Amino acid sequence: MKVIRMANLAQTVNVLQALVLTEKDKMILTPTYHIFDLYKVHQDAKYLPIDFVSPDYLMGDKKIPALNISASQDASGAIHISLVNLNLNQKIRLNTALDGLNWKTVTGQILTSAKITDINTFNEPNKIHIVKFNGAKKNGNKLSVELPAQSVVVLELKN
Repeated sequence: MKVIRMANLAQTVNVLQALVLTEKDKMILTPTYHIFDLYKVHQDAKYLPIDFVSPDYLMGDKKIPALNISASQDASGAIHISLVNLNLNQKIRLNTALDGLNWKTVTGQILTSAKITDINTFNEPNKIHIVKFNGAKKNGNKLSVELPAQSVVVLELKN
C-alpha cells in the first residue's frame, strides 16, 4: 500500500501553526517554517521508495511508529532522506544499505530542541532553528544514523 503525505497551510502569518509571526516591526520564524524549509529539497524531485521497520513509540496504552522516513532524488542526482524520530525520550539508531544508489558523502541538518513544547518567541526568536547534523556516517555502501529524541533530520547524499 502506498501512502501519500503532504502538508498544506491555508494561512501562513500570525495564525495558529504559522510559518511566520509578526509584531509591529518584528518578525520570527516558527518551527513550522523550519520544517517546510528542511523539506523543500523534496520539491520537484523523484520519489525514492524506502522499506524500513520502525520501533514503536509507546505512551500509556497508545502505540505509533517512532520513525518516519521519506526520500527523493533531485535533478542533480543528490539524494535527500528525511527522518523523523517521534519518540520524545529515546534516540533511534538506523543502519541501512543503500543498494543501487551511488553516493560518496553525507551531510545533514537537524531541527530539535530540549523540550517538545519549546517555541520561538519575540524574546527568544532563535530558540529552535536548523543546525548542522553530525549523526550520519558512511561505511561502504551503508548509512548509519543516530537520531536524537524528538528530532527531524534531512540528509543529503552526493557523489
